[in-house]
Amino acid sequence: MDNANDEHQRSRPRVGHIQFLNCLPLYWGLARTGTLLDLELTKDTPEKLSERLVRGDLDIGPITLVEYLRNADELVALPDIAVGCDGPVMSCVIVSQRPLEELDGARVALGSTSRTSVRLAQLLLAERYGVQPAYYTCPPDLGLMMQEAEAAVLIGDAALRASLHDAPRLGLQVHDLGLMWKEWTGLPFVFAVWAARKDYLAREPETVHDVHRAFLASRDLSLDEVTKVAEQAARWEAFDAELLERYFRTLDFRFGPEQLAGVREFARRTGPTTGFPADVAVDLLPPE
Repeated sequence: MDNANDEHQRSRPRVGHIQFLNCLPLYWGLARTGTLLDLELTKDTPEKLSERLVRGDLDIGPITLVEYLRNADELVALPDIAVGCDGPVMSCVIVSQRPLEELDGARVALGSTSRTSVRLAQLLLAERYGVQPAYYTCPPDLGLMMQEAEAAVLIGDAALRASLHDAPRLGLQVHDLGLMWKEWTGLPFVFAVWAARKDYLAREPETVHDVHRAFLASRDLSLDEVTKVAEQAARWEAFDAELLERYFRTLDFRFGPEQLAGVREFARRTGPTTGFPADVAVDLLPPE
């Protein structure tokens, strides 16, 4: 990667970093491999990072699936790296006071502005369970949500807390969105991809490939040492190391043919009502 001895000073690539636990294994290894110093990292929520990448304030970064599909013309996806699941995901759930097929017309609280998770929940409830609830957005506090709503959609660390600690205590049903999608379609689900802006790729192709390699190496190292990653994270998080290790092993960080098929199926089912073509083209970073 770049160094200060270059004849002309080049700036480090501006790269996004999701502040959720699900992305920890993708970044943990960057410090271990020494490539962290080659990046200008910006930490934020998935929604904010998606907006920054689309605006051009970031060069490379994670982007939620819906925002990627909406802006696919300007972006190229990095192959073999994503945040998804092939079955349960643990951190994307519907918590409900009654069976899902009884939620027609019921109030359902959306504890997130993540359009991908929300769109997935709405799709599953509408097409798999045949219900059209009344949705509204609110902060992800399960106790308060359940005072006003029959069910709630939660993602990220709030979903882990709710499904592991709060829902059992409150006697609520927990439905895993990743598992529901897998049972319905037989495919993995991708919540976020890594993408580079096409204009940045045109200017800095070597840097994009360097960053791609750095993330793949970080991911592989983190998963090889996942017990250590979980132990370190558990010192600062509300979850113990054993649970974090199970979570990290549950997530699917690949983006290959099966994951691409899952993306295309989601686009086919949701595109026309979500702001992108049903047959949206997914451009992958070509090999060097």
